[in-house]
Amino acid sequence: MSDTTPVLEVRDIRVDYGAGRKRSTAVEGVGFEVRRGRTLGLVGESGSGKTTIGMAVLGLVPVAAGEIRFLGQPVHDVSAKRRRELGKVRQVIFQDPYSSLDPLRTIGYSLMEPARFHGMTADAAASRARELVATVGLDEGALVRYPAQFSGGQRQRIAIARALMTDPEFIVCDEPVSALDLSVQADVMNLLTRLQRELALSLLFISHDLAIVRQISDEVVVLRGGRIIESGPTEQLFADPREDYTRALLESVPQAGHASRRSAPLPQEETR
Repeated sequence: MSDTTPVLEVRDIRVDYGAGRKRSTAVEGVGFEVRRGRTLGLVGESGSGKTTIGMAVLGLVPVAAGEIRFLGQPVHDVSAKRRRELGKVRQVIFQDPYSSLDPLRTIGYSLMEPARFHGMTADAAASRARELVATVGLDEGALVRYPAQFSGGQRQRIAIARALMTDPEFIVCDEPVSALDLSVQADVMNLLTRLQRELALSLLFISHDLAIVRQISDEVVVLRGGRIIESGPTEQLFADPREDYTRALLESVPQAGHASRRSAPLPQEETR
């Protein structure tokens, strides 16, 4: 496979819910690509279809039409072996840090579980877990504690560490900071931005917040009612939106003091 092959290709997909007269179309005619080491922001209001697209990309909802390809291969109607392979290189960070971790399991167990499932030895998984809690700004003692002993921001850092346990190439970030306080959002976004850059991760970043999408994304797709309204390079889209709907969304984005992630130094991260 060529290095120029997109990590993710979404080709004119349609996603339906229900059947017969009760069938409704959540997404239709959507297509985009995510290149290696790049971040595509998927943005829109509630009900725009962005989370449905994320679920389809992960193979969690069926595609009624069109095609989704990951590393050049289809993600739907594949063998159990292929699904397992995809699970190793394709991960997700969910919105709610309070429900994404098992409250009855230690952090160490929750981090090691996906790595063990994909064949990593217990010793290697434990070593990887220690490495990653440090990477996300927590101390090794976090591994023997339980989710209830952490703040929301710390739990989301743990969720990021868990997503990295299998050394994935691609991560779906589904509203990863929307459940956090504003001050904590900035810390977690700085962490994600740094990790994306250092690890050359490919991200599909789903959010309703254009200011956050602007911080991390190379390209942006704007959704409305399950269809693409506008798409393009991030700074171009922010500087010169073509559609009235995009302009209306941008009116709520703070402009003063904003700088592109490509040019602005990141403030020091905290571990709230």
